[in-house]
Amino acid sequence: MSAKPTPGVSDFETKEQAASYDRWFRAKVQAALDDSSSGISHDQVMADLRALIDSKRNKHSAD
Repeated sequence: MSAKPTPGVSDFETKEQAASYDRWFRAKVQAALDDSSSGISHDQVMADLRALIDSKRNKHSAD
């Protein structure tokens, strides 16, 4: 079992490491928000997951 994080205690050794990670993370999030390429719609993802769940249930029922 892993230890629970302690509020106010950083996983980074220095403030600069924490700031560097924060800049990197924010840049990744912004790049994802700015990405205009077409992705998969929420409805399509949900339909695919429903089909996967149903197939797993049907396979489990057959066993």
